[in-house]
Amino acid sequence: MFEKAAELCYPMQGMGRLYEDKKIFVVMPAYNAAMTLEKTYADIPQDAVDEILLVDDASTDNTVQIARKLNLKVVRHSSNKGYGANQKTCYNNALSNGADIIAMLHPDYQYDPRIILDLVEPIASGRAEVVFASRMLGNPLSGGMPLYKFVFNKVLTAVENFAFGTNYSEFHTGYRAFSKKVLSSILFNLNSDDFVFDNEIIAQLHLKDFRIYEVPVETRYGKDVSSTTFFVSVRYGLGVLKTIAKYILHKHRLFRFREFL
Repeated sequence: MFEKAAELCYPMQGMGRLYEDKKIFVVMPAYNAAMTLEKTYADIPQDAVDEILLVDDASTDNTVQIARKLNLKVVRHSSNKGYGANQKTCYNNALSNGADIIAMLHPDYQYDPRIILDLVEPIASGRAEVVFASRMLGNPLSGGMPLYKFVFNKVLTAVENFAFGTNYSEFHTGYRAFSKKVLSSILFNLNSDDFVFDNEIIAQLHLKDFRIYEVPVETRYGKDVSSTTFFVSVRYGLGVLKTIAKYILHKHRLFRFREFL
């Protein structure tokens, strides 16, 4: 089931601990985020979340030192394991520490941290179990998104919507929130350690029929914001197509994939 927010509805600031019965975690998968971490942290509505966890994927800059200076909870990989592996550590740590709602926010300041409550609210109120913050519900080109990324995003999203029978505005956002029930019900630890993890988890969500909601988010791209290269984007796109093929085979019981069980 899929639902979409009709308009930009942020920031929900000054609302305090609206959901005192819910333990809300913000998890940040980080790699060389020293230039943007403090700005990202400063815009998180501190009175609305219970804990902020940063998982560092063996950064070569001083990301960890800055995170500790900000009194964040820090987990550090001893070697670079990849974006998907970083998310696995984020979610496993949050679940083991009693999180009810987990919001993933990149610490590169590309996505607006002020809308975290917009991601949390549909889950806390029982209207959804997963929320995606979509750049495509706004105008990402005005925020500096490279044109090739915009085109890749639109084309891949169209292909995925056709394959999944959905109507998402975007499949490729890195700003998401999940209920504990969702992450406890899918085998995300069997997903890729690379960027395609993001699309594999969407396939898992649809196979379990979780309710998904989209909210708009404004983004910013600049020289201090991390961004994948053209060739990494091509490799990612090929990984997305592979995930679609696996999803179709599994859904129609032509071949069973363990991660989709």
